[in-house]
Amino acid sequence: MTDSVPDTSHSGPPVKIYGKVGCSRAYAIRDFLRRNDVPFEWIELRTDDQCRAIGVEPTEDMRTPVCFFPDGTRMECPTVRQIIEKLGWFHDPKLAEYDLAIYGAGPAGLSAAVYAASEGLKTILIEKWAIGGQAGSSPKIENYLGFPGGIAGADLAERARHQASKFGAEILLGRDGVRGEFTTAKRVGYLADGTKIIARAAICATGIDYRKLGLANEDKFYGQGVSYGAGASEAELSKGANVFMVGGGNSAGQASLYFAKYAKKVTIVVRGESLKATLSRYLIDRIQSTPNMEVLTETEVTALHGDRVLEAITLKNRITGQEQTCKTNWLFVCIGGDPRTDWAKEVGIVRDEAGYLVTGPDLMQNGKLPEGWPLRRSPYYLETNVPGMFAAGDVRHGSVKRCASAVGEGAMSVMFVHRYLAEG
Repeated sequence: MTDSVPDTSHSGPPVKIYGKVGCSRAYAIRDFLRRNDVPFEWIELRTDDQCRAIGVEPTEDMRTPVCFFPDGTRMECPTVRQIIEKLGWFHDPKLAEYDLAIYGAGPAGLSAAVYAASEGLKTILIEKWAIGGQAGSSPKIENYLGFPGGIAGADLAERARHQASKFGAEILLGRDGVRGEFTTAKRVGYLADGTKIIARAAICATGIDYRKLGLANEDKFYGQGVSYGAGASEAELSKGANVFMVGGGNSAGQASLYFAKYAKKVTIVVRGESLKATLSRYLIDRIQSTPNMEVLTETEVTALHGDRVLEAITLKNRITGQEQTCKTNWLFVCIGGDPRTDWAKEVGIVRDEAGYLVTGPDLMQNGKLPEGWPLRRSPYYLETNVPGMFAAGDVRHGSVKRCASAVGEGAMSVMFVHRYLAEG
């Protein structure tokens, strides 16, 4: 089987994106291309002559951003779905039925795809947005085994994608799962576009959605000053700017250090009294030794200001109540997220109070099998209360929120898939 997703990383001329500052559509395209390791060049339209040169109006023009592809193709205000199609990455399932369907192409899903396909299982991997999940947006992962110099999340994800495809895993990109249906022997997933995926077993590795601040105008400023996650695609555009990063985890710390290479100043905003409880020691040491970085503890963002784009934020000290307004066009929110498991509630898969999928021993109540469990054996360690439906990575209750542990769970889940398939 040939690669389901062409290998475009670090090869050929870049996609050129012409757009205006504060354009949410342009941000979505940059973010998608960066996370899928596709080279691109961003050209900001600053003058009337630049706009006329590519045939758009100097004032607000709904045709921007304009993308030019290496083959000469021009696309005006394209959607991410249209770009996926242009890159040749969008296709329908090749088989009527699979041994294993994996939902989510973050570290856990990619790991599961590599091990399942390499061991001969007919495997399909379905991803809503970008290969690599949230890890793919990280500018550098330094505590992953075997990469002492660190590796960009997009690079790690691209290597894993190529590896999974080499072994025959099929990858569907730009597809969102909306509903599940489980019979005695089949695990059926329905995608948003009506595509039906039939498999003997399934792994949910859908990860989490970024958590928002819950402030007025937050949605209005998304992609127009407010971004979620590490925002690696934006770092080079922040030269000379004051950047604010909300969050005290490793992702926020690593992203802040990356932005500090370009921005005039980077301010980390955390609600806690220090970074020690949430950030690795090596990152704390680097932040403290970087002259253009500042950490504001016991602080939260309470308001967003601006007309069309973000222009300023209000910060409030949680101890003193003192407020200050800071001018900025750059706010990155990296405060964790909520699991993507709404579909699970509809089909009776057990979730915890926060919405994470409960698996294995955690399903047992006073030593008893979960209600409705149809088999004589207990659920396998990564198995949900539906036999043959497994969970791995951040979406699972009790998981360790680290890239390496997600990769381990993805590989481990395939071992249990083999056991399950051997039963029937």
